[in-house]
Amino acid sequence: MRRSVVFLLVLLILGPALLFAGGRQEAAEEPSGDLKGEVEVLHWWTSGGEAAAVEVLKELLEAEGHTWVDFAVAGGGGDAAMTALRSRAVAGNPPTAAQVKGPQIQDWAAEGFLTNLDPVAEAQGWDNVIPEVLADVMKYEGHYVAVPVNVHRINWMWVNPDVFEAAGAEIPTTWEEFEEAAEKIEAAGYIPVAWGGQDWQEATVFETILAGVGGTDFYVETMVDADPEAIDSPKMIEVLETLRMVHGYTDPGAPGRDWNMATSMVIEGDAAMQFMGDWAKGEFVAADQKADEDYIAASAPQTAHQFLFNVDSFIMFEVDDPADKAAQRAMARLIIEPEFQEVFNTYKGSIPVRMDMDDEPFDIPAKKSMRDFAASADSGDLVPSMAHEMAVDRAVRGAILDTITTFVNSPNISPREGAKMLADAVRGAAR
Repeated sequence: MRRSVVFLLVLLILGPALLFAGGRQEAAEEPSGDLKGEVEVLHWWTSGGEAAAVEVLKELLEAEGHTWVDFAVAGGGGDAAMTALRSRAVAGNPPTAAQVKGPQIQDWAAEGFLTNLDPVAEAQGWDNVIPEVLADVMKYEGHYVAVPVNVHRINWMWVNPDVFEAAGAEIPTTWEEFEEAAEKIEAAGYIPVAWGGQDWQEATVFETILAGVGGTDFYVETMVDADPEAIDSPKMIEVLETLRMVHGYTDPGAPGRDWNMATSMVIEGDAAMQFMGDWAKGEFVAADQKADEDYIAASAPQTAHQFLFNVDSFIMFEVDDPADKAAQRAMARLIIEPEFQEVFNTYKGSIPVRMDMDDEPFDIPAKKSMRDFAASADSGDLVPSMAHEMAVDRAVRGAILDTITTFVNSPNISPREGAKMLADAVRGAAR
């Protein structure tokens, strides 16, 4: 995996003092439960439900006698937080824990910053309650170095049933049915698809279509393994043809539109559907809409058996003070415990990382998501989201997003040319 200049600079400055804790402390003893320490926690959960959700963890930790020092960095979908984190790491003073996800976890572990969480994982049986494909993201060289907090499903279709009824259209389960429904919806004077014209939103729709049209194996080959040969293929051409077809049913105001404004179009009855992760549910809830009455949360066409996941997680940095280590491990333990998983995910709109949770406290979309999460884990159709930084490194992801945005907004580029462009971009980024 390519290492950034910043990481190489850190390694040169701090040297061998930051050897990976998993390699030197595989048999480390659990700090005494009598020790009360401090955790400084870097995160970017600063809005409404997010802030309320993280407050739950803070209160649980402080109830055990530990001290929580909040290091919240707003803005940029986490980019500002990562800039702050790298600055602190270069200075040799990283926080105790930081919100980091996907392949970046392995980057930090490879540079020797992270502590071994195996003692907590073994005590709680993480491998028994967390799907293997998700657990692997949290590990480095077989050792847990991060703790997963929640699971978001990406491949949702948010539907206004009144618009479908007014247009005499059926909610689609295939992309062929989508085109038939979109024609009727457009003819009735509605916008078929509420579209947010930003690169990550376009990539979200792209990977959702790719999963449905290409299937899970093709998704893994292209969006996880980033194989240029698989990308430059007839199947990818079919995916891009479908993407262009879907984009053709959007409105002229789409460029630059934020995702929540697109969701509002569905809520207000201006548009029939939106393809977006389950954080969109919060907009419907805030508008006092009821699931299966005012709105419907359905799997995107041809993806009912698949679950594209985005997982929030915390990495834990190596600390020397035994009391702070005790507080750090208490935080990791509390995150996985059912009490936190239930309360946090109710606030956040996501679902628990544990597969042994009762779904009774959760709403209708979350219940469906929990069922599909478990089923896809069993079937092998649980896969990480490329668009949401779970599947490939940042350079490859950036190359994919740039190419998809160029394709979507350039009608003169054919799907055949688009597939080649995408393969070339991935090759260049992986060098």
